[in-house]
Amino acid sequence: MMAHHPSRVALAIPSWLNARLAALDQSVRTGDENQMEFVLDLAGENSRRGGGPFAAAIFTDAGELVAAGVNRVVPDSAPIAHAEIVAIAAAGQRLGTWNLRSVGALTLVSSTEPCAMCLGAVPWSGVRSLVIGARDADARSAGFDEGNKPDDWSDHLASLGIDVRVDVLRGAAAAVLAEYAASGGPIYNG
Repeated sequence: MMAHHPSRVALAIPSWLNARLAALDQSVRTGDENQMEFVLDLAGENSRRGGGPFAAAIFTDAGELVAAGVNRVVPDSAPIAHAEIVAIAAAGQRLGTWNLRSVGALTLVSSTEPCAMCLGAVPWSGVRSLVIGARDADARSAGFDEGNKPDDWSDHLASLGIDVRVDVLRGAAAAVLAEYAASGGPIYNG
């Protein structure tokens, strides 16, 4: 029998990411490719530091960074600590709202197409746009199980007013996943 321990659920930004965000110049990152380059840099660094090969960030339409998140599943023993979930939670806390749409049009930039869990979080977060690097097939090629998603998921998001842009620096994004798999990083499927 497992001993009962009081629980506290928290999604934490790793110290290296906090330090990097604090040292960031506050230059505006406009354009999908510039924002994706930033996210892919975080995904690669997270992978090298023992986290998963995934990152996400939320930007304003003016290109200001609101929040960033990286995958913390393995380091934090938290199955739900996917990059998109961490970024969305951090944005909500920073902005003081559960409904990100209430503060304006925000874009979620994800290094990889959201898995089934993260896909559900996208419309509930209130973001107006979703920008994706690697595709589901790239994540599966690296060994990750992305869950069961409807084939028309992007059409559904569009019907909710969420603009979906795919394949932004897809080759570079897929390379982050492939490098992680080649390095022997844990593939944490349920």
